[in-house]
Amino acid sequence: MVKTETEKPFDVLAPAGVFAAVAFVASGVLGAAQAVTPIPGEVIQLTQFGPALAVGAVALWWPRLARPALAGAGGRAGTLDGYGLLLLATAPLIVALCAGGYGLLTGDARFTGPETLSSPFALIVAAQLIGACAEEIGWRCLLQPLLRRRFGPLTVPIVVGLLWGLWHVPMFGRPPAYAAAFLVATVSISVVMGLALERVRSHRLLLTGGFHALINLGLLLFMDEESGAVAPMALFGASCLLAALLWAWKAPVRIHLR
Repeated sequence: MVKTETEKPFDVLAPAGVFAAVAFVASGVLGAAQAVTPIPGEVIQLTQFGPALAVGAVALWWPRLARPALAGAGGRAGTLDGYGLLLLATAPLIVALCAGGYGLLTGDARFTGPETLSSPFALIVAAQLIGACAEEIGWRCLLQPLLRRRFGPLTVPIVVGLLWGLWHVPMFGRPPAYAAAFLVATVSISVVMGLALERVRSHRLLLTGGFHALINLGLLLFMDEESGAVAPMALFGASCLLAALLWAWKAPVRIHLR
């Protein structure tokens, strides 16, 4: 039986809670399943499909809320607007900032050539885009529009960024400074995407998935932030924070902190 919804703004909290619960549980199960599959984590992490499964759960139970929230995920063929292109351009900027900072601090500009990876680079690129879209259809294409019906344009990406960061549970088994820097990065990236999506009405999945995949690929090639060393992650967090501040400065929105 499908739940009926009213238009009261606080009603979005229930589907948002269900989304978060399903995303966490489904990703945990998928992560455990990956250990018994031959799929290399370098290519794709099965945990990335947890948010997509959570979208399905919300869409089944609250279809009248899910449909308008997801309406901007796609779009007609055509050019992307300026803010969408600016969002995509921000990803290599973040990677360049943290990789350049790492090179200046250590004197070692790290670069992992595609030929040194254990899987074909074209396969990694395609898989990274698919995995990023599986995440972003949940975090930015469903959860963010749902919460935006209740909260302001800065509050929502901060909340989504915190949940998204906490969803990366293994990161919090690392040193506290590493985990804190990672959380700064997820919240800052979420703010960048949130401010961009305030002005983008279509192609949201392609834009956010593309931005996410570019970040992942850039880190794979130029950084070693998953090694557990604090410095690379701290530089990544600082670079993401700077990008968020630049977006807030250049593309200000009316802020409602509720």
